[in-house]
Amino acid sequence: MACQMSFFWWALTYMTCTGEEEKLLTSAPSKHRQLGLLRRWRNPPVYRPLVELLTMEERHLIITYRFDRATIQELCTQLEPDLISPIRHPTGIPPDVQVLSVLHLLASGSFQTTVAMASGMSQPMFSNVLSRVLPALLKHVRSYIVFPQVEDLATVKGDFYALGHIPNFIGAIDGTHVALVPPRRSEQVYRNWKSYHSMNVQMVCLEDQYISQVNAMFPGSVHDAYILRNSSIPYVMGQLQRHRVWLLGDSGYPNLSWLLTPVRNPRTRAEERYNEAHGRTRRVI
Repeated sequence: MACQMSFFWWALTYMTCTGEEEKLLTSAPSKHRQLGLLRRWRNPPVYRPLVELLTMEERHLIITYRFDRATIQELCTQLEPDLISPIRHPTGIPPDVQVLSVLHLLASGSFQTTVAMASGMSQPMFSNVLSRVLPALLKHVRSYIVFPQVEDLATVKGDFYALGHIPNFIGAIDGTHVALVPPRRSEQVYRNWKSYHSMNVQMVCLEDQYISQVNAMFPGSVHDAYILRNSSIPYVMGQLQRHRVWLLGDSGYPNLSWLLTPVRNPRTRAEERYNEAHGRTRRVI
């Protein structure tokens, strides 16, 4: 009898569906799941945001999210089509709040629960938001992280020359350790020389601190020089050598035909001046 009543209510519900709701029902694997989705569609949760992009001070945005208002608004506009599904009913969380909450997590390295509370949502809800925003961000990575092209080299070299008066630099390279909780089976691989667990992330940036290359494939125990050898940088710089351009690196890197490092134990005034100019130029990274 219970099964018959359940089927009756499902059939009655299905007959009263709109076209959009029929798409929703056909996407669910079972009748029970269909009814649950339909209830959420017809009675969506009401979300009252605790963060609003337009009312925040510019200084607070930069401290909390590491971007200014104009950049965040541009990012929200680009990601909005990926954050609102045309079939499933939206969570009720505006796209700008979804983006802000994920940027907060990435900028602070905090816990999901903490960021979710600050944004006015539950941790499971924030987890769903995170699973939508991160893939949406990755779709646009190659539009922003781009190594200088041949036609850009003259401008980039001029910008770097203004910093330390050393010609032909097109980027500064370094590694940074991003802390994490390591997998149990390979915990020791992620322990870096500072005795905490991390990923060793290689980055190259331009004079204005615009990131032009990222490699986040290696755990914290791996040395910067090893990451460089196993990245795409040697090949890319080899292709640009006929243009006589270089990268700047610290003393942890080898001195190569396309990578200039400081002089160890400088003995002359010229070597000291070179190290000073090198340091002024490499500060951007």
